[in-house]
Amino acid sequence: MLRPWCAADLAPYAAMNADTEVRRWFPGTLTRSESDAQARRLQAHIDAHGFGFWAVEVPGVAPFIGFVGLQHVDAAMPFAPAVEIGWRLARDHWGCGYASEAARAALAHGFAAIGLAEIVSFAVPGNGASRRVMERIGMRHDPAGDFDHPALPDGHPFRRHVFYRIGRP
Repeated sequence: MLRPWCAADLAPYAAMNADTEVRRWFPGTLTRSESDAQARRLQAHIDAHGFGFWAVEVPGVAPFIGFVGLQHVDAAMPFAPAVEIGWRLARDHWGCGYASEAARAALAHGFAAIGLAEIVSFAVPGNGASRRVMERIGMRHDPAGDFDHPALPDGHPFRRHVFYRIGRP
């Protein structure tokens, strides 16, 4: 279930962001205060736009396992303006199909309710798990769109990103 964030999500989100495997394809882990600030920004996007990276709850399994959703990309991105789909789940919930299931729901919402013509996604080339989710939900790699992430310095091992897209059915 995709839902707004709540105060009870902050501790498990911080634990997730402190996990080096969850953050393997990011420049580093987050402190509790950095994680809390990020969660507040994610909810602020939902409040401002009516959509965003929603908290994911699996009824009967866990009240919070991570986030999945849609978000406006930063204006510095070479393909802005655009709306991206993204996800991050706690390691205990990897391999259960939750990311793909929730991402399909987010795509459907983006196309039907929001009326988006296209949704994009991107990842470090080595992040095979995220790339497989992108492909499972119907996204296609657009090699012409591959880019160097503007938030990462020259020479950073995660600077290069692959670019995926999907158009409204």
